[in-house]
Amino acid sequence: MNRWLLHPAAKPVVFLLALLPFATLLGGALTDSLGANPAEALIRGTGEWALRCLWLTLAVTPLRLWFGWTALLRLRRMLGLFTFFYALLHFTAYAWLDQGFALEAILRDIAKRPFILVGTAALLAMLPLAATSFNRAVRAMGGRRWQALHRVVYAVALLALLHFLWMRAGKQLFGEVAVYGGLLAVLFGARLHAWRQRHRAPALHRAAPGKG
Repeated sequence: MNRWLLHPAAKPVVFLLALLPFATLLGGALTDSLGANPAEALIRGTGEWALRCLWLTLAVTPLRLWFGWTALLRLRRMLGLFTFFYALLHFTAYAWLDQGFALEAILRDIAKRPFILVGTAALLAMLPLAATSFNRAVRAMGGRRWQALHRVVYAVALLALLHFLWMRAGKQLFGEVAVYGGLLAVLFGARLHAWRQRHRAPALHRAAPGKG
């Protein structure tokens, strides 16, 4: 897997695959083939792909730890930017197709409906992550501060899941929510275990000289 991921074609292939849902939705909109409610299809479709890209981004570290796929790290930034891309499209589709870009109506709707408020908060939290996803930002901030900022992605994931839960709750559709929630629990659990292992090793090393 690492050999394939390090191939020069790996990044372009992943880029095209991540762009394919957008092309499909755009094509459907242009050909009027998104069903009886194309606006809802666009809003829902972009939101679901934002969620999938976010989960894929979070899966990079656990997959690297479990299977040794270290080369996945070179794709994480791209997946994170596609998460922001689809989340921004999701909000834009809502603001345009549902609210007609009427700022007052959008603000009133955000304040009135908790699930939209939570989704908007997730998007706003992603803004600094997307803005600092480039090498120049890492060098300017320093690795430690950059990493601390990008841990906000965990809060983004929880907000996104809550947004999805509340959206589905209106129609009593909890199956997909349970799947996403279960996957997130596994991903968070893997990261927590790795964190505990990293902090346990230095403690054991310090305690070793005192034995015997």
